[in-house]
Amino acid sequence: MSSPFLDRLAEGPLLADGAMGTLLYQHGASFAESFDGLNLSNPALIESIHRDYLGAGAGLIETNTFGANAIRLAPHGLQEEVRKIARQGVKVARAAREIVGIDAFVAGSIGPLGKPLEPFGHISVPEAEKYFRATAEGLLEGGCDCFILETFQDLNEILAALRAVRGLTLDVPVIAQMTFGDDGKTYYGHTATLAVQMLRQAGAAVVGINCGLGPQPTLEVLEEMVRAAEGTPISAMPNAGLPQMVDGRYVYLSSPEYFADFAARAAEMGVRIIGGCCGTTPAHTRAM
Repeated sequence: MSSPFLDRLAEGPLLADGAMGTLLYQHGASFAESFDGLNLSNPALIESIHRDYLGAGAGLIETNTFGANAIRLAPHGLQEEVRKIARQGVKVARAAREIVGIDAFVAGSIGPLGKPLEPFGHISVPEAEKYFRATAEGLLEGGCDCFILETFQDLNEILAALRAVRGLTLDVPVIAQMTFGDDGKTYYGHTATLAVQMLRQAGAAVVGINCGLGPQPTLEVLEEMVRAAEGTPISAMPNAGLPQMVDGRYVYLSSPEYFADFAARAAEMGVRIIGGCCGTTPAHTRAM
């Protein structure tokens, strides 16, 4: 596969943005509302966060569509708006890019369904692919430069999402990221090596790790991923550590300076996309 996005990765590390939900919460959004639905109800807020990350130096920004699937949207009465929310998510990100005037890439974000697949739950693999396909259709209609499948714990689920995307297009690159614990495995016991091998075979252009761990444990998993990747580009977007209770609320304590050190070490390892997840802000992006 050849694309401007992959050509850019071949040149050197690309800086990605950080958390969206963290910033939305800081700006007053309630956990009782759909963050993805804000693409329709408050696009100006989403656009302003994208602009902040672009201004901090991000060369890749993710759409606010992590939970834009019918399962996660149903409690908010938005299950029929999946494609519209996904499409609008890309349009808002592209608008922010045009306003700032930076030639950054827009990654269409797809997260897990929020309920387990069979045999651990009641959602079949074909049903999962149908849900993911609706999100991917909206992201494609909006004009994303690539897809990013992120924060998946179940290898079967992320493979279903990857098949859904690949069933729609073979031309748009896919970043496939899983979340690992301190033992180097996913919640379902999948190793980083197995994840890399399976995702590469299924057509992921980039494989990586996001969420879950802070920078230091992420670097340890990355060593295994880089060995298993055999030249396939690797991405890394850790949390700002694990949340800690401070003065009655949970906060993330990893500093921008800590992330600057992480970014330098990840780049030395050959990681091609470096960014942040929960708890990170434009300050972390700027430091990296």
